Amino acid sequence: MQALKILVVDDDPVTRALLTKRLTKSDYDVDTAETGVVAVEKIGHQFYDVVLTDLMMPGGIDGIGVLEAVKGSHLKTEVILITAHGTISNAIVAMKKGATDYLQKPINFDELIMRLEKIQNWRHLLKNASDLRMAMEITEQTSGETIQNLEMTVADLQARLTAIRDVLERRELAPDERIAMALNG
Repeated sequence: MQALKILVVDDDPVTRALLTKRLTKSDYDVDTAETGVVAVEKIGHQFYDVVLTDLMMPGGIDGIGVLEAVKGSHLKTEVILITAHGTISNAIVAMKKGATDYLQKPINFDELIMRLEKIQNWRHLLKNASDLRMAMEITEQTSGETIQNLEMTVADLQARLTAIRDVLERRELAPDERIAMALNG
């Protein structure tokens, strides 16, 4: 499986560095943004499988703003919000707007990696299902064409058999003539 491309968005350089180090060590392709504004700009130019964003950030665009920007341009991008100020109401708002998950600081990296693996496995299953659907459509199309060709061949053979029967039933012709006409067709 190809590594997920992850955008880490956090105004705290220590958190960004820690997340980058841990995720890179786990073989993820990691990019970073220090503000929501930079994140939205990057999202406009690049597809990310996952955006991991802090909820509370200064600069005009917070984690919910990043989430909205992601979902506005890349529905297939998963967004995980991270916050030190976790409340159920924040989680509900985030999930209603399309967040995949919600984690509290300090980040449990084992839990984060487990959630990313779950996303990766889900994407792999979706790709397999899509590939199977495409294979089924091709098979259906091919089988439809084959059936149509067989029906045309059967119709042609039935017409030939009818013509042969008609020739063989002509009593005004000698048997040898009927056989010769039937064979030459």
